[in-house]
Amino acid sequence: MRHFLTLKDFSKQEIIDIMCLSFSVKADFLRDRESNTKYFRNKILGMIFEKPSTRTRVSFEAGAYQLGGQAIVLMGKDTQIGRGEPIKDTARVMSGMVDMIMMRTFEQEKLEEFATYSSVPIINGLTDLYHPVQVLADLMTIIECGFYTDDFKDCALEFKDCSQKKSSPIIAYVGDGNNIVHSWLYLAALLGLEFRIACPNGYSPDEAITQTALTLAKSSHAKISLTQDPNVAVKDCNIIITDTWISMGQEDQKQQKIAIFKEYCVDQALMAKASDDAIFLHCLPAYRGYEVSEEVFEGDKSKVWQEAHNRLHIQKGIMVWLQQNQ
Repeated sequence: MRHFLTLKDFSKQEIIDIMCLSFSVKADFLRDRESNTKYFRNKILGMIFEKPSTRTRVSFEAGAYQLGGQAIVLMGKDTQIGRGEPIKDTARVMSGMVDMIMMRTFEQEKLEEFATYSSVPIINGLTDLYHPVQVLADLMTIIECGFYTDDFKDCALEFKDCSQKKSSPIIAYVGDGNNIVHSWLYLAALLGLEFRIACPNGYSPDEAITQTALTLAKSSHAKISLTQDPNVAVKDCNIIITDTWISMGQEDQKQQKIAIFKEYCVDQALMAKASDDAIFLHCLPAYRGYEVSEEVFEGDKSKVWQEAHNRLHIQKGIMVWLQQNQ
């Protein structure tokens, strides 16, 4: 049984296959919406949300319908897990009634236990440790903007706008070492990309995840670096990524983190240190004046809306790939 829990579980070729399939599904959809309905016809996607969501819920629910299936949404309070039922019991019941399950929760261990006892594929919609669907949507956007390696040439050719390669991307992340960084570490390591991380002291990504990524990077020749200086990280890079400084469940740390992270705002001065054709990405929701300035967020280098919309298309590709690889 193949699940989609963390990118570390996939080979480089499988990630390429998922990406190219997602581009193909997107291209079909843009040409003829009805063409997508063959992929998941009469199938049911079950969704469990223990964390609130806008983009994850809308993109997965709309995606299931566009692929010809249906979605059932269960908020945390709607399930017996919230009242103490063992995860393994819920997993065995739900997986006997639906064809695929997406879970958005706190602990990665809870997701993995659910997958252990499920008889259908499980997709990680977000945990505190990883956000793999988001970073693949980031990658789709990066490719569409013309930054890609030769591995993704066939994907790019699906869209005329990105048929001319600009360069292999140098990607910089500025901010908190969170689940976005963890998933990007694995993605960069598997694909052989250059990935630079700038975090304040004490807010670096998880040490074990970082070391695993560095080990993977040896065979792919990826270049992964960590610094406390955002100016060093973004110098001549092609993509700047950031995220909120205060993740869900960290609201009590807001004032402390605002003070610590004040030098990590992606503003015009920081963007100017990147390459002339650099783009800005943010997984949203964004807090202007904190992790990103209004000018950058609303500027012509910002691709955040394209990135957000690509959540729909990459997740359809993931669902189709899982259907085809059981």
